[in-house]
Amino acid sequence: MPRERRARFAARALEQIPALAQDILAEIRREYPGLVFIADDSGEPKALVAIRHALELFVEQMATGSSRPSALPEIFRDFGRGEVAHGRSLDSLQGIYRLGVRLSWRRMAEIGQQAEIPSSAMYELAESAFEYLDVIVAQSVRGYAEAVARQAGERLRLQRLLVDLLLAEHRSDPSAFLADRAADVGWRLPEKVAVAVLLRPAEETVAPAVGDEVLLDMEGERPRLVVPDPDAPGRTELLHRAVAGWSGALGPSVPVAEAAASLRWADAAVGMIERDLLPHGRLLHCAEHVEALVLLPAGVLIDDLARRRLAQLDESGGPAHAHRLAETLLAWLETRGGAPEVAARLGVHPQTVRYRLRQLRELWGDDLDDPDRRFELELVLRARRLRGELAPPPG
Repeated sequence: MPRERRARFAARALEQIPALAQDILAEIRREYPGLVFIADDSGEPKALVAIRHALELFVEQMATGSSRPSALPEIFRDFGRGEVAHGRSLDSLQGIYRLGVRLSWRRMAEIGQQAEIPSSAMYELAESAFEYLDVIVAQSVRGYAEAVARQAGERLRLQRLLVDLLLAEHRSDPSAFLADRAADVGWRLPEKVAVAVLLRPAEETVAPAVGDEVLLDMEGERPRLVVPDPDAPGRTELLHRAVAGWSGALGPSVPVAEAAASLRWADAAVGMIERDLLPHGRLLHCAEHVEALVLLPAGVLIDDLARRRLAQLDESGGPAHAHRLAETLLAWLETRGGAPEVAARLGVHPQTVRYRLRQLRELWGDDLDDPDRRFELELVLRARRLRGELAPPPG
């Protein structure tokens, strides 16, 4: 396009921009009646200022013959951020932009005819207009993405704070305070929770997809989950699918104010997993491993009790025989049956069991009839079995 005609076109267009901007804003109001327009310090709608500025930049770009769209003001990025703040997608904003370009192009086409701009040049102008639209949209998308990232970061920060508060020890009922903090992240405070502690399969492992209902804290060495209403139908199955491939433990279901107690048991179980005292590769339920969780941490006390209650085994005739007697005694204590039942449990002949039971009676005498002594004997023998010193029970 000759420079003179381009200048004449730009001059006429600049004269009409204020009126055109008003027309575009009026049409936007008609098309989107529920849209709220925020005013700037001078009282003008920010949208009107943005429309006018965008039109001016476009005309200046066209007048100089620039092939690249000009940098747009920050306000278009603010529009993108505003959509996030109002909980909307970018669809309506992009629709508004397209409406503005369509109305602008009609007016530009009229001015082009008045300035006797050739059709080929007007086609180029149309292409420039749509390139300009892309720049406007890109600005808003960038603002939208920034706001989403900030919102997600803030929610994550508040969620970690909520998890820390839930898992703290409380001297008084924290329910009202926790409810306020839960509302900050849109989490409904349940009556009961269970806390899970996980072991990372690898440093770069992606966080488990537990869903919004489960609070997840991935910051520490051992990721933590707060599971609401853990006894609800299907909750356990969903949780196991989400953490497939992870090792960890789920603490008992407790009132929400006592979440720290559930955490303690889950932490203890995970410690045993790390020491190979409990199985790896899946999420264990503490309720299914109560014996190990109660007996193994009390190792010093159990060993002291064992020295006093199992001293008779030292008199039984050698380590191998003492080991067999210990397994027989535990099988008898657990079944309280006769020789056939104990023999079936141990996989030996009943006559062998009868012989061992006579020896046990000789070694412990009346203690085998005392409920407290039987309980102590079973306690220390179960602890030995948990440590792998005695054979596990069948099945």
